Amino acid sequence: MYVCHCRAVSDRTIRAEIELGALDEEEIGDRCGAGTRCGSCIDEIRRLCHEVRLDVRRSPVLVAG
Repeated sequence: MYVCHCRAVSDRTIRAEIELGALDEEEIGDRCGAGTRCGSCIDEIRRLCHEVRLDVRRSPVLVAG
């Protein structure tokens, strides 16, 4: 689904940028343009940042051994 309609940026793109190291909505905007025009999607971008970080923390870590 599109999160940023102004720049046609999807939630998948935003999630990928977060997983690649984007820390906040400003970095996401720098990387893919989301949130840099009208700003109505900023709250959703922040929510996705929080959600992806929680998912990463909950993911099991596999230890070779």
